[in-house]
Amino acid sequence: MQIEPRQHVSALRVALAPVSAVLATMAICSFLIIWAGAPVLESWYFMIKGSVGSRFALNETLTRSIPLIFTGLAAAVAFRSKFYNIGAEGQLYCGALAVTFFGTGIIVLPAILMVPFLMVVGALAGGLVLLVPVLLKTHMKVDEVVTTLLLNFVILLFVSYLIEGPWKDPMAMGWPQAASIIDEGVIPPMLAKGRLHYGFVFGIVAALAIWALMRFTVWGYQIKAAGLNVTAAAFSGININRTIFRTAMISGGLAGLAGVSEVAGLKGYLTLDLSPGFGYTGIAVAMLAQLHPLAFCRASMSVPTP
Repeated sequence: MQIEPRQHVSALRVALAPVSAVLATMAICSFLIIWAGAPVLESWYFMIKGSVGSRFALNETLTRSIPLIFTGLAAAVAFRSKFYNIGAEGQLYCGALAVTFFGTGIIVLPAILMVPFLMVVGALAGGLVLLVPVLLKTHMKVDEVVTTLLLNFVILLFVSYLIEGPWKDPMAMGWPQAASIIDEGVIPPMLAKGRLHYGFVFGIVAALAIWALMRFTVWGYQIKAAGLNVTAAAFSGININRTIFRTAMISGGLAGLAGVSEVAGLKGYLTLDLSPGFGYTGIAVAMLAQLHPLAFCRASMSVPTP
């Protein structure tokens, strides 16, 4: 008996795969609920009610999905080219650091310019921090899984140093946090009551942009070709090192935007607990969406976060 991949997969099977994964997860969790001595159906009822059972619950679910859309896209783009970026958590904090540096008064622009400016610098920060893993991979064949993962802890320690030291807000009554973003740099809310902000719209636009990039552009073709068969891609004339570099910059930039959305859109200031693991959960979102950009909005809302 030999297991072989299917040559042709129907659209129905592709659609049912993530649904089956969610149902299997619910079945396994049901056993844990029974083990804990709690009623299964009632537990699932309250979980669904708490996520979409009211306007407030739906508002909070959509708000929590914003960083997951960005980090999920970051993982998907990188994984498409077989560049396994496990450092979205650190890149998220790099985006948050850039927003804090430029958005607390060092530069003051009208709101219509300030928000896009902060998004650009946040994306650049998230992308540039990936330069070290990229150079190590392309020039020394160092596994990017190790370098991107370990870089997370270096960045978190640096964030801790800054908010406990030179960036600590003297008005925070001793709490380790940075100064607040100026009003011009705050991403405006979408609703009068609730925390949902226009970062959600930016996430939808980013998903559409990545889908268009992967489907209609030469860059997207090169990314997919390098991921499917790096030897064949190189033989056909694709510059693999350049493709990996571009992929890493896009992936890191998307993760950096998650940090921008959390600081400028939700919290208003940088703290060490800004992310409960959005960078790592984004990998699960990418897998659940089967690395397809247009499936992220649904997948990001179906993965619970701490």
